[in-house]
Amino acid sequence: MKKLFALFAVISPLAMAHNIQLNHTLPTVAVVDDGELIAHNDKIVYQKWASNALKGKVRIVNHFAGTSSAKEKNSALIDAIRHAHFDRTTYQTTTIINVDEATFGTGMFVKSKAEKGKLKNAHSQVILDQKGAVKKAWNLNSKDNFVAVLDKNGKVKFVFDGKLSNKQIDEVIQLVKVLSY
Repeated sequence: MKKLFALFAVISPLAMAHNIQLNHTLPTVAVVDDGELIAHNDKIVYQKWASNALKGKVRIVNHFAGTSSAKEKNSALIDAIRHAHFDRTTYQTTTIINVDEATFGTGMFVKSKAEKGKLKNAHSQVILDQKGAVKKAWNLNSKDNFVAVLDKNGKVKFVFDGKLSNKQIDEVIQLVKVLSY
């Protein structure tokens, strides 16, 4: 297990363009426009979301611009998460969509797709960020995809900007398995 954590400590800093630090919590940020999508009686309601609520479960946090190309960058990671069948009592995926970076005129389409996705996967956490608050607070790259793995205390154990390689996806899945037990 120590080797696995040492490997992530070496790999993760290579792609840092953000202000996220390993073994620290994510910088505090709140999203009020729209915020977290909550499935309630087959409908979606929105509530304010804050990054300090990321404690309690192991998480893969996936932040991306509200564009198809940014979302698709790490679609292989999402497939791997689905196939891993993580225990929902100890793990949760957190997806943050930066609608502020959606292609002009597509914001409502992005919102609609996010709502449909949330209804299909009610156990996942989805946040719509209309004003790019998370991108600004975490100093993330524009029009890109950001992935972090958090332990149950909300501490960052892996962080990467951009498209993960197949090897990195496998490492992320293994890290979640280790942290979840």
